[in-house]
Amino acid sequence: MEQILDVAEELFSRHGLYGVTLQDVARRVGVHHTLLNYYFEDKKRLFDAVFARRAVVTSERRMKALDEYEASVGGKPTVEGALHAFLDTDLDLYSQGGEGWKHYGALGALVSNTPEWGADLMDQHFDPVVLRLIDLLGKALPDCPEEDIFWGYHFVTGALMVTLARTGRIDKLSGGRCRSEDFPAVKQRMARFMAAGFLEICGVSPATKPG
Repeated sequence: MEQILDVAEELFSRHGLYGVTLQDVARRVGVHHTLLNYYFEDKKRLFDAVFARRAVVTSERRMKALDEYEASVGGKPTVEGALHAFLDTDLDLYSQGGEGWKHYGALGALVSNTPEWGADLMDQHFDPVVLRLIDLLGKALPDCPEEDIFWGYHFVTGALMVTLARTGRIDKLSGGRCRSEDFPAVKQRMARFMAAGFLEICGVSPATKPG
């Protein structure tokens, strides 16, 4: 079963839901396609199983990181601290977890940009941990309009999904100075960059910004 999910994950991450058949997966695994039909009623059921397998891992890890971060600062989070807990925990999985996690990252980027069915998957698996982050950001920026915090998260997740897609575009634009595969470089910069954006749209001046 793990081999089936691994192969399907790689194929779906490269070709999407509609670019892969159960026969394609079975052929790569080396089994008859009726075996996949036995375990999964159709291709969408297989796709959902692939997505759910790692979603629970990343969601639980990030929720734990956010809870531990809030406890460590006595319930007085900063924007950058909350973002580090949310982003760094995930980026570590993609940089240290092997090719399977990198395929899953690309798959997540695809799902998040497929509104007709991807939005439901994202809602199902990630809403609780996203709302936990929103809660911490609200505590860090108590005077910030709630809609600005949600917009800020929207921009954060957009940047994260582009990063996980690993398109190679930044490699070409930068002449090789930056690499799509360099998750440690992203980790070093993303939370700090996004925190500055939150402070700006929330009207927090450098002299008064928290933390």
